[in-house]
Amino acid sequence: MLELRRLRLLQELSVRGTISEVADVLSYSPSSVSQQLSLLEAEAGVPLLRRAGRTLQLTPQAQVLVAHTEQLLDSMERAESDLAATLSSVAGTVRLAAFQTAMLAIMPPVLTQLAIDHPNLRIEMTHHEPAKAMRETSARNFDLVIAEQYPAHAAPHFENLDRRTLTHDPLRLALPPQASAAKITSLAQASGMHWVMEPRGTSSRHFAEEACRTAGFEPEVRYETADLQAHVQLVESGLAAAFLPDLLTAHRPEAVGRRPARLVDLPGAPVRTIFTAMRHSSERSPAIQAVREEIHNQVTKW
Repeated sequence: MLELRRLRLLQELSVRGTISEVADVLSYSPSSVSQQLSLLEAEAGVPLLRRAGRTLQLTPQAQVLVAHTEQLLDSMERAESDLAATLSSVAGTVRLAAFQTAMLAIMPPVLTQLAIDHPNLRIEMTHHEPAKAMRETSARNFDLVIAEQYPAHAAPHFENLDRRTLTHDPLRLALPPQASAAKITSLAQASGMHWVMEPRGTSSRHFAEEACRTAGFEPEVRYETADLQAHVQLVESGLAAAFLPDLLTAHRPEAVGRRPARLVDLPGAPVRTIFTAMRHSSERSPAIQAVREEIHNQVTKW
């Protein structure tokens, strides 16, 4: 008889690629993961893993088991959701992944309202970059994700996730409030500025560099950070220009004596798409649906 717990380890290995990463995600030791996979191989009676240099590859027989494991996990999740739907109150734990701007601008009022409407509902929220958060939600390490997609940059697609658009967030050129930048009224005129951008490889960085190149210049990136709050601070301090989403600037708390960044429209009025995603197999979960609906409800009030 095959054990589902061991099958789950094999399924995670198919997603993660290494035993050490499986161990880290599921809070096992690497030796324990290896031992459990060896026991699963003995139960199956066929080789499940083979070495290719320094890496492990799944055999065709292991891939068959992984496909069935995913179906079993989906069925279990649907059963748990259907069971929870028979109860009179919304309860349980929802694991949410969100990017920084969503955590700052969207989630505080959502959490406040959910605490009033569903006091027995526990929400665990983790900051994750969108691409990783989507993968982790697909792999069942989160229940719900708030993610973003920048222009001309497709977000990762996972067949087991249901994606729903939350809002379209305009992107603008953010310039220092100091008089030295007052004459700049277009992106092309900002070619001589120093810039702050997110790290290379991110969709926002790709968008920012392509926007500058389309305007006829290569940006001099002096500062690199994934923290958009730091972007705002550098712009307001007169040290850099940046591309900032309205969601961040519109919901930034006012501070006495602070001079906000000056925002300039960009050619083509680009927007980033913000969306939620959850697994199809958990669509009937009252707890996950309650969180998702409140997120969408709060955004429609803006």
